[in-house]
Amino acid sequence: MKTSYAKYILITLAFVSMFFYSEANAQVKIGFVDSETILKQLPEAQAVQSELEGLQKQYLDTIQTKENDLKSKAETFKTQYDDAQKKVESGQITSDAEMKELQTTIGELQNEIQTMSESFESYKQTVQNNLLQKQSELFKPVKDKITKTIEQVAKSMKINFVFDKADGTMLYGDKEFDITFKVLDKLK
Repeated sequence: MKTSYAKYILITLAFVSMFFYSEANAQVKIGFVDSETILKQLPEAQAVQSELEGLQKQYLDTIQTKENDLKSKAETFKTQYDDAQKKVESGQITSDAEMKELQTTIGELQNEIQTMSESFESYKQTVQNNLLQKQSELFKPVKDKITKTIEQVAKSMKINFVFDKADGTMLYGDKEFDITFKVLDKLK
């Protein structure tokens, strides 16, 4: 919500400042880029994406192994629980000691499955966080390069504002049109 509101304010400020500037008989130029196309065709971005996919595959393999272990343990629990229930119903378990031992065994298995399940969910969350962090870390130099190049191209073409076609964010804005502090002064 905050980012869309911020985008709205930035775009509104850009257009308001363009209007006032155009009143002074100056021409405002707006450009746009498609960041998705840039990322798909930039070799550095492709290399980063490939590295992330390899890392993701490793994590997914580990997750699959952990999930299979959990399923196996759950099946073992179900089998032992069904066997215990049959023994109780058929009268094979007669003493309180046998009943207590059976309940203890079932309880331990149930706790083990619960612990494995919680560990599995925690691992998946950690993996997701690690992948997001790694993605941010690996893409930072690529994004910095793209942003710097956009700024250079915009300045050379005398473009005042550059927006991203993919998500509508402003990637470059001529500082001459930045009225942030004038707005703040007016608000005070």
